[in-house]
Amino acid sequence: MDLKGKTAIITGASRGIGYKVAEKLASQGVHVMIAAREKQTLDKAVEDIKKKAASGTKVFGVVTDVAKLADLENLYNEAKKQFGHLDILVNNAGVSSQYSFEKQPIEDIEKLVMTNYLGYVRLIRLAINDMIGRKQGAIINMVSGSTLVDPVPRGFVTYSSIKVGLKAFLKGLFWEMRDHGIKITSILPGVVDTDLTGKLQDITSEQKDRLMSADAVVDMVMFALSVPSNACPLELAVINQQTPWTKPVIDFKQEQAK
Repeated sequence: MDLKGKTAIITGASRGIGYKVAEKLASQGVHVMIAAREKQTLDKAVEDIKKKAASGTKVFGVVTDVAKLADLENLYNEAKKQFGHLDILVNNAGVSSQYSFEKQPIEDIEKLVMTNYLGYVRLIRLAINDMIGRKQGAIINMVSGSTLVDPVPRGFVTYSSIKVGLKAFLKGLFWEMRDHGIKITSILPGVVDTDLTGKLQDITSEQKDRLMSADAVVDMVMFALSVPSNACPLELAVINQQTPWTKPVIDFKQEQAK
Protein backbone atom coordinates (compact mmCIF):
# COMPACT_ATOMS: atom_id res chain seq x y z
CA MET A 1 0.00 0.00 0.00
CA ASP A 2 1.33 3.42 -0.98
CA LEU A 3 0.59 5.26 2.24
CA LYS A 4 0.89 8.89 1.16
CA GLY A 5 -2.55 10.48 1.03
CA LYS A 6 -4.28 7.54 2.72
CA THR A 7 -6.63 8.10 5.66
CA ALA A 8 -6.69 6.40 9.05
CA ILE A 9 -8.47 6.21 12.39
CA ILE A 10 -6.38 5.11 15.38
CA THR A 11 -8.09 4.54 18.72
CA GLY A 12 -6.35 4.85 22.07
CA ALA A 13 -3.88 7.15 20.36
CA SER A 14 -3.09 9.89 22.86
CA ARG A 15 -0.19 7.87 24.29
CA GLY A 16 1.61 4.52 24.11
CA ILE A 17 1.29 2.22 21.09
CA GLY A 18 -1.59 4.14 19.51
CA TYR A 19 0.30 7.42 19.67
CA LYS A 20 3.42 5.87 18.16
CA VAL A 21 1.36 4.30 15.34
CA ALA A 22 -0.34 7.62 14.58
CA GLU A 23 2.99 9.46 14.64
CA LYS A 24 4.55 6.96 12.23
CA LEU A 25 1.62 7.00 9.82
CA ALA A 26 1.46 10.80 9.78
CA SER A 27 5.21 10.95 9.06
CA GLN A 28 4.49 8.80 6.00
CA GLY A 29 1.82 11.20 4.74
CA VAL A 30 -1.26 9.42 6.10
CA HIS A 31 -4.07 11.74 7.20
CA VAL A 32 -4.91 10.56 10.72
CA MET A 33 -7.80 10.93 13.10
CA ILE A 34 -6.81 9.90 16.59
CA ALA A 35 -9.22 8.99 19.37
CA ALA A 36 -8.85 8.94 23.16
CA ARG A 37 -10.99 9.65 26.22
CA GLU A 38 -9.12 12.59 27.77
CA LYS A 39 -9.39 15.84 25.80
CA GLN A 40 -6.32 17.55 27.26
CA THR A 41 -4.04 14.60 26.54
CA LEU A 42 -5.61 14.13 23.12
CA ASP A 43 -5.15 17.77 22.13
CA LYS A 44 -1.47 17.62 23.09
CA ALA A 45 -1.00 14.42 21.09
CA VAL A 46 -2.53 16.07 18.02
CA GLU A 47 -0.13 19.01 18.29
CA ASP A 48 2.90 16.76 18.82
CA ILE A 49 2.01 14.51 15.89
CA LYS A 50 1.53 17.52 13.60
CA LYS A 51 5.14 18.55 14.28
CA LYS A 52 6.44 15.26 12.84
CA ALA A 53 3.84 14.80 10.12
CA ALA A 54 4.73 14.98 6.43
CA SER A 55 3.94 18.28 4.74
CA GLY A 56 0.24 18.68 3.98
CA THR A 57 -0.82 15.83 6.27
CA LYS A 58 -4.01 16.38 8.24
CA VAL A 59 -4.17 15.40 11.91
CA PHE A 60 -7.42 15.48 13.89
CA GLY A 61 -8.46 14.35 17.34
CA VAL A 62 -11.90 13.23 18.52
CA VAL A 63 -12.66 12.60 22.17
CA THR A 64 -13.92 9.02 22.23
CA ASP A 65 -14.77 6.37 24.78
CA VAL A 66 -14.77 3.23 22.64
CA ALA A 67 -17.02 1.51 25.18
CA LYS A 68 -19.84 3.84 24.07
CA LEU A 69 -21.57 3.23 20.75
CA ALA A 70 -22.54 6.90 20.36
CA ASP A 71 -18.87 7.92 20.67
CA LEU A 72 -17.84 5.39 18.03
CA GLU A 73 -20.54 6.63 15.67
CA ASN A 74 -19.37 10.20 16.18
CA LEU A 75 -15.74 9.19 15.56
CA TYR A 76 -16.54 7.42 12.31
CA ASN A 77 -18.84 10.20 11.10
CA GLU A 78 -16.12 12.79 11.78
CA ALA A 79 -13.64 10.73 9.78
CA LYS A 80 -16.07 10.56 6.86
CA LYS A 81 -16.68 14.31 7.13
CA GLN A 82 -12.98 15.22 7.18
CA PHE A 83 -11.60 12.56 4.84
CA GLY A 84 -14.51 11.42 2.67
CA HIS A 85 -13.52 7.78 3.14
CA LEU A 86 -11.40 5.55 5.37
CA ASP A 87 -8.46 3.46 4.19
CA ILE A 88 -6.99 2.24 7.49
CA LEU A 89 -8.51 1.47 10.86
CA VAL A 90 -6.22 0.68 13.79
CA ASN A 91 -8.14 -0.63 16.79
CA ASN A 92 -5.80 -0.09 19.71
CA ALA A 93 -7.77 1.28 22.68
CA GLY A 94 -7.86 -1.10 25.62
CA VAL A 95 -8.04 -1.46 29.37
CA SER A 96 -6.35 -3.97 31.66
CA SER A 97 -7.35 -5.65 34.90
CA GLN A 98 -5.13 -8.27 36.52
CA TYR A 99 -6.57 -10.10 39.50
CA SER A 100 -7.26 -13.60 40.63
CA PHE A 101 -10.79 -14.03 39.30
CA GLU A 102 -12.50 -14.20 42.68
CA LYS A 103 -11.00 -10.80 43.56
CA GLN A 104 -11.67 -9.05 40.26
CA PRO A 105 -14.19 -6.19 40.53
CA ILE A 106 -17.32 -6.97 38.54
CA GLU A 107 -17.26 -3.49 37.01
CA ASP A 108 -13.80 -4.28 35.62
CA ILE A 109 -15.21 -7.31 33.80
CA GLU A 110 -17.80 -5.11 32.13
CA LYS A 111 -15.16 -2.55 31.12
CA LEU A 112 -13.02 -5.29 29.59
CA VAL A 113 -15.90 -6.59 27.47
CA MET A 114 -17.17 -3.18 26.37
CA THR A 115 -13.73 -1.75 25.56
CA ASN A 116 -11.55 -4.68 24.51
CA TYR A 117 -14.18 -6.58 22.53
CA LEU A 118 -17.25 -4.54 21.62
CA GLY A 119 -15.16 -1.41 21.08
CA TYR A 120 -13.37 -3.22 18.24
CA VAL A 121 -16.36 -5.07 16.79
CA ARG A 122 -18.66 -2.06 16.73
CA LEU A 123 -16.15 0.28 15.08
CA ILE A 124 -15.34 -2.32 12.44
CA ARG A 125 -19.07 -2.74 11.78
CA LEU A 126 -19.43 1.03 11.30
CA ALA A 127 -16.49 1.21 8.86
CA ILE A 128 -16.76 -2.06 6.96
CA ASN A 129 -19.50 -1.29 4.44
CA ASP A 130 -17.72 1.78 3.11
CA MET A 131 -14.59 -0.33 2.66
CA ILE A 132 -16.60 -3.06 0.93
CA GLY A 133 -18.03 -0.47 -1.44
CA ARG A 134 -14.55 0.74 -2.32
CA LYS A 135 -13.10 -2.79 -2.51
CA GLN A 136 -10.16 -1.87 -0.29
CA GLY A 137 -9.16 -1.23 3.29
CA ALA A 138 -6.87 -2.40 6.07
CA ILE A 139 -8.14 -3.12 9.59
CA ILE A 140 -5.37 -3.71 12.12
CA ASN A 141 -6.20 -4.79 15.65
CA MET A 142 -4.15 -4.95 18.85
CA VAL A 143 -5.08 -8.26 20.44
CA SER A 144 -2.65 -9.86 22.93
CA GLY A 145 0.31 -12.21 23.02
CA SER A 146 -1.41 -13.97 25.91
CA THR A 147 -3.84 -15.51 23.39
CA LEU A 148 -1.00 -17.76 22.25
CA VAL A 149 -1.11 -19.61 25.56
CA ASP A 150 -3.46 -22.43 26.59
CA PRO A 151 -4.53 -22.06 29.32
CA VAL A 152 -4.29 -18.29 29.43
CA PRO A 153 -1.86 -16.81 32.00
CA ARG A 154 -2.89 -16.75 35.65
CA GLY A 155 -4.20 -13.37 36.77
CA PHE A 156 -5.27 -12.56 33.21
CA VAL A 157 -8.12 -15.06 32.90
CA THR A 158 -10.86 -12.54 32.08
CA TYR A 159 -8.69 -10.17 30.05
CA SER A 160 -7.07 -12.91 27.98
CA SER A 161 -10.22 -14.96 27.39
CA ILE A 162 -11.93 -11.88 25.97
CA LYS A 163 -8.92 -11.34 23.71
CA VAL A 164 -9.13 -15.00 22.61
CA GLY A 165 -12.72 -14.34 21.56
CA LEU A 166 -11.63 -11.19 19.72
CA LYS A 167 -8.92 -13.08 17.87
CA ALA A 168 -11.44 -15.73 16.80
CA PHE A 169 -13.81 -13.04 15.54
CA LEU A 170 -11.06 -11.33 13.54
CA LYS A 171 -9.86 -14.59 12.02
CA GLY A 172 -13.38 -15.39 10.87
CA LEU A 173 -13.82 -11.86 9.55
CA PHE A 174 -10.66 -12.23 7.47
CA TRP A 175 -12.26 -15.09 5.52
CA GLU A 176 -15.44 -13.06 4.95
CA MET A 177 -13.65 -9.89 3.86
CA ARG A 178 -10.74 -11.10 1.76
CA ASP A 179 -12.82 -11.35 -1.43
CA HIS A 180 -13.81 -7.71 -0.91
CA GLY A 181 -10.17 -6.61 -0.96
CA ILE A 182 -10.14 -5.81 2.76
CA LYS A 183 -7.28 -6.94 4.96
CA ILE A 184 -7.85 -7.99 8.56
CA THR A 185 -4.74 -8.27 10.73
CA SER A 186 -4.34 -9.15 14.41
CA ILE A 187 -1.21 -7.96 16.23
CA LEU A 188 -0.29 -10.13 19.23
CA PRO A 189 2.13 -8.10 21.36
CA GLY A 190 3.80 -9.12 24.57
CA VAL A 191 4.05 -6.67 27.47
CA VAL A 192 4.99 -3.20 26.24
CA ASP A 193 6.50 -0.30 28.17
CA THR A 194 3.55 2.14 28.04
CA ASP A 195 1.40 4.16 30.42
CA LEU A 196 -0.61 1.01 31.10
CA THR A 197 2.39 -0.85 32.48
CA GLY A 198 3.68 2.34 34.05
CA LYS A 199 0.91 1.95 36.63
CA LEU A 200 2.28 -1.38 37.82
CA GLN A 201 3.62 -1.29 41.34
CA ASP A 202 6.99 -2.46 42.65
CA ILE A 203 8.69 -3.19 39.32
CA THR A 204 12.40 -3.87 39.60
CA SER A 205 14.85 -2.54 37.01
CA GLU A 206 15.43 -6.11 35.81
CA GLN A 207 11.72 -6.61 35.22
CA LYS A 208 11.49 -3.23 33.47
CA ASP A 209 14.14 -4.38 31.00
CA ARG A 210 11.83 -7.20 29.91
CA LEU A 211 9.19 -4.76 28.66
CA MET A 212 9.26 -4.14 24.92
CA SER A 213 9.33 -0.72 23.32
CA ALA A 214 6.16 0.39 21.55
CA ASP A 215 8.30 0.78 18.43
CA ALA A 216 8.48 -3.01 18.11
CA VAL A 217 4.69 -3.09 17.75
CA VAL A 218 4.68 -0.14 15.34
CA ASP A 219 7.04 -2.13 13.11
CA MET A 220 4.41 -4.89 12.93
CA VAL A 221 1.75 -2.39 11.89
CA MET A 222 3.95 -0.95 9.17
CA PHE A 223 4.79 -4.43 7.91
CA ALA A 224 1.09 -5.25 7.67
CA LEU A 225 0.59 -2.12 5.56
CA SER A 226 3.64 -2.77 3.35
CA VAL A 227 2.86 -6.18 1.86
CA PRO A 228 1.52 -6.53 -1.70
CA SER A 229 -2.21 -6.12 -2.29
CA ASN A 230 -2.68 -9.87 -2.80
CA ALA A 231 -1.19 -10.73 0.61
CA CYS A 232 -2.49 -10.25 4.13
CA PRO A 233 -0.62 -10.91 7.39
CA LEU A 234 -3.42 -12.59 9.35
CA GLU A 235 -1.66 -12.66 12.74
CA LEU A 236 1.64 -11.07 13.74
CA ALA A 237 3.15 -11.87 17.14
CA VAL A 238 5.96 -9.88 18.74
CA ILE A 239 6.78 -11.31 22.15
CA ASN A 240 9.16 -10.43 24.98
CA GLN A 241 12.31 -12.51 24.71
CA GLN A 242 12.10 -13.84 28.29
CA THR A 243 8.36 -14.18 28.90
CA PRO A 244 7.46 -16.94 31.41
CA TRP A 245 3.99 -17.87 30.14
CA THR A 246 3.25 -20.15 33.09
CA LYS A 247 2.63 -17.06 35.24
CA PRO A 248 2.13 -13.33 34.67
CA VAL A 249 5.01 -11.65 32.87
CA ILE A 250 5.52 -9.43 35.90
CA ASP A 251 4.10 -10.17 39.33
CA PHE A 252 2.58 -7.00 40.72
CA LYS A 253 -0.29 -5.64 42.75
CA GLN A 254 -2.98 -4.09 40.58
CA GLU A 255 -3.91 -0.53 41.44
CA GLN A 256 -7.47 -0.42 42.69
CA ALA A 257 -10.03 0.69 40.13
CA LYS A 258 -11.12 4.29 40.48
